[in-house]
Amino acid sequence: METPETQAAGQAQGVFASGTSEAETRFVVWREVSTLAISKERKQALTAQYTEMLKGSQGIVLAAYSGSRVSELEALRRKVRENGGEFHVVKNRLMLLALNQAGVAAPAGGLQGTTAVGFAGDDVPAVVKAIVDTARASEALKVKGGVIGGVAYGAAEIERLADLPPLPVLRAQLLGVISAPASRVAGVLAGSVRQLATVVKAYSEKAPAAA
Repeated sequence: METPETQAAGQAQGVFASGTSEAETRFVVWREVSTLAISKERKQALTAQYTEMLKGSQGIVLAAYSGSRVSELEALRRKVRENGGEFHVVKNRLMLLALNQAGVAAPAGGLQGTTAVGFAGDDVPAVVKAIVDTARASEALKVKGGVIGGVAYGAAEIERLADLPPLPVLRAQLLGVISAPASRVAGVLAGSVRQLATVVKAYSEKAPAAA
């Protein structure tokens, strides 16, 4: 499937001399996809593609990527894909249109400056962690916020979610609680269930506001 980056590649390649290397062109695609002039038809196609990706996602994470190297962004894309998600550079105005069409409110300031979006599948925490960990290791990538379950969250809340245990670990801990002898349940509850409750709270604490 053609991505927003590959759709812009032809335009980016046309900007530079024929001697431009593939790596340099790919850098231009990442850096310039938000600024290159595109046709009305391409805008409609991109908006439709963003909308479809939103509909197929359980959550999204928005990040600024100004100054990021291609190798860093490509490594992050691989990590996100390994966890069932997608990571794409987007055009702010078109992404806003897609969010509106999907009935999703963008986090404040999430669509200003350069923007890349991580689209998470079933394992939202894993995708969040991949992006947040990369941002913590690179000054060029900064988390702006995200939307999970239709609720917008700020950067600090998204970063807290990244510090929670992965879903498989939480599931294992919950199963341990269910199967543990009665004499051990109280002690396990003090740890495992408290962590599980934290995850539930992270997803639902703003639900009343979104209703």
